[in-house]
Amino acid sequence: MIPRALPRRRALILALVGAAALLLALAPVASADWFSPESGGSPNANDIDTLYKIVMYIGIVIFFLVEGLLLYSVIKFRRRRYGAEPAMVHGNTPLEVGWTIGAALIVAIIAAITFIYLPRIKNPPNSSANGLQQFAGEEFASVEQPKPPNGKALRINVVGQQYIWRYDYIGAQRLTENRPVYAYYQMVVPTNTTVVLQINSSDVAHSWWIPKLGGKQDAIPGHNNYTWFKISKPGVYKGQCAELCGNNHADMLAEVRAIPPDQFKAWLVSQRQAILQSQQALAAQRKAGEGQ
Repeated sequence: MIPRALPRRRALILALVGAAALLLALAPVASADWFSPESGGSPNANDIDTLYKIVMYIGIVIFFLVEGLLLYSVIKFRRRRYGAEPAMVHGNTPLEVGWTIGAALIVAIIAAITFIYLPRIKNPPNSSANGLQQFAGEEFASVEQPKPPNGKALRINVVGQQYIWRYDYIGAQRLTENRPVYAYYQMVVPTNTTVVLQINSSDVAHSWWIPKLGGKQDAIPGHNNYTWFKISKPGVYKGQCAELCGNNHADMLAEVRAIPPDQFKAWLVSQRQAILQSQQALAAQRKAGEGQ
């Protein structure tokens, strides 16, 4: 006999698993856009989302077609009690050739669509006319990342380190008398401006990812990876390190804040002044310590 406690235990386990699945499905971070990557922040994120959905919809149609045929065959040709022995089928050449050609056509269609979208995902576009225009002729560090057609883009060096992100505004120094500007945790960028990111690490492997902006890239010591985004309206976009990088990996958050170009220029000036004030305060503290 089966103990009565066993069905109850199974029911409890199933209930707990169901509750966990429901909580995971309702979690905003876990659900993303439910069935596809997040989008709405940058053109490349939108193209990634569209390409994903095209492949997913084709896959769903194929899945239901195959499973439907299997179920139909199981029900239609099942062995019936007291019925005759089912006939053995050794193959159907036209059918086998047909589904082979059909599968090849589907793969070719997916490949063609992918090659249409890939350049739009990889290659940075021009900054818009109402974006920041002070970056014409900005040189990039590697030929691996194409420049926008008109060369106008803000370049930021993203450096991962345990457990925070540092942003060096390489392409914005001409707006601060060629003085270095950098920030931690929150990246501030101008709207309607193409932002090209050069991503690396100062210690271990990390991974830069702001889901709504697309372009997830690993941050590897001694190697540069590249991505870009272009935000059309002010807002804040959140993400975090997507590569297990140590004990405090979960605390390595990232944030991008987009503001109008005029406000961005003012932020650059204030950020440079804050850096200068910190340097002066540190120098004064050092001198005070030497005088004791």
